[in-house]
This record gives sequence, structure tokens and C-alpha cells, in this order.
Amino acid sequence: MPELPEVEALKDFLTEHLVGHEVVRVLPVAISVLKTYDPPVGAFEGSKVTAVHRHGKFLDIEGDTGLRFVTHLARAGWLQWKDRLPDGPPRPGKGPLALRVALENGAGFDLTEAGTQKRLAVYVVRDPQQVPGVARLGPDPLAGDFDEARLAALLAQERRQLKGALRDQSLIAGVGNAYSDEILHAAKMSPFKLAASLTPEENRRLYEALRTTLTEAVARSRGLAAGRLKAEKRSGLRVHGRTGEPCPVCGDTIREVSFSDSSLQYCATCQTGGKPLADRRMSRLLK
Repeated sequence: MPELPEVEALKDFLTEHLVGHEVVRVLPVAISVLKTYDPPVGAFEGSKVTAVHRHGKFLDIEGDTGLRFVTHLARAGWLQWKDRLPDGPPRPGKGPLALRVALENGAGFDLTEAGTQKRLAVYVVRDPQQVPGVARLGPDPLAGDFDEARLAALLAQERRQLKGALRDQSLIAGVGNAYSDEILHAAKMSPFKLAASLTPEENRRLYEALRTTLTEAVARSRGLAAGRLKAEKRSGLRVHGRTGEPCPVCGDTIREVSFSDSSLQYCATCQTGGKPLADRRMSRLLK
């Protein structure tokens, strides 16, 4: 799933390639992608793009007609930029193409989604706060006013484990499964540690890990073409998705805890005092 750093890089890329250009066609291929109907998605046609914004993991393309084209790429969605779109309208089928946006100069982008779980979402609204997912977002962790005290206040009443708290978009916007693993590894904290139990020193470590991990990931992604962002994300991850590999800090083997639809990765030496975390799914399989 694209998270804050990749969506921030997409925002910068689209700012460079869209601003000042007119959207001449919005062509849905998969009806499931459309989450609003008034105004219709075609109402965005004729808009000249004035700005591109990011809200958490949402991209928001602003037009001079007062409308906003907002999209969330979900777990398996992506944006594919094309300097020259194919001639003729896209054909509905079994492929990954969900929607195409064409500009007056022949360029544009496709929104694609792999797999069978169709969660990619497109909204055309007058105000991004009309998108339910945007309206309930928590603060952006890279905002200038997001400091240690803000993080401590957010976590103080959280009775959940840190892993779940960091992924909750209504608590902190933009962090998902991959970067929560990276942040907790950098902070040397167990993903199962209770969020409300942090001492001031632990809160400081978590805050520094949060800001540093995301800032460095944004810096690595900035300036890259849209098609290179996925590979850059994978190459920059230290523990997430690296089960069985050596920890880059201590050399211990990266371990995994599996859930019904996801997994987390961690280093026992760096994060849990050398104690492996219980993998409930694997335990059930071994019974």
C-alpha cells in the first residue's frame, strides 16, 4: 500500500505534470472505483489543474472550477503516468485498469488496481472534507506543529498496542503497515507495547523515529518518476517484508507475526529484549 512518503512523492510529481493543464476526459473503466455521483465524475472534465494536495494517504487534485478529484490508492492500487496516452477509449475487461484521466496535451495517468479486492477509490467533491476518509484523518506527522507533546497527548489514552495505534488514520495520518514496522524498529520498541504506557523518554524516541523515518523516506522518493516509487520503497525498508534476513543493526534474524490479512516484521534483539513475539496464527497451525 502506498503510504505517506510515496503519496507525498506522487503529489510532487503530479504538481509538476498536471498544474496548468486542462483535464479533457475522465474515463472510468471499473465502476467500483467511483465513490461519489453528485457531481458526476465527468464534471471534472474542463477543469484546469491549479494545485495537488496530500491528505494522509489521499491525493487531491484541485481544479479551477471549484471541484476536487480525490483518490485513495488502497492496498493494491497505483498511479501510472503516461506522456502519451493510447488512442481511443480504454476497454473494460479483466485487466487492472480502473480509471483514466486525459489532459489536453495528450498526456495523462491511469489508476490501476491489482487483485480481486477492489478498494481503490475516486471521489469528485467540492471540498475534500466531504470525503469521509479525509474528514476523519488525524494530524499529519510531518506537519510543523506536530511535536513530542502532540504525540504524547494522542497516545496517552490509547489502550491499544503501538502497532495498531500508529496505523490508525484517525490518530495519525499517513502511516501504514510498512512504515509502522520501520518506525518501531528505529525506536527499538515492541509492536505489542501498549501505547499509553510510554515514558517521556520512550515518547521522545518514538517521536524521533517517526519523524526521521518518514522524512528520510520522503527524501529518497522525491524527484522519482511515479513508476519508480514502489521499487524505492522496497529498497529503503530495513525490516518490513524482510522476514528471515539479518537485521541491519544487530545481525539477528528478522522475525514475523502473521494476522488474517497482514503481517508485521521486527527484530527481537533490537525491539523485544531478545524474546520472540507470539505468532498466534502459526501457533494455531501447529496444534
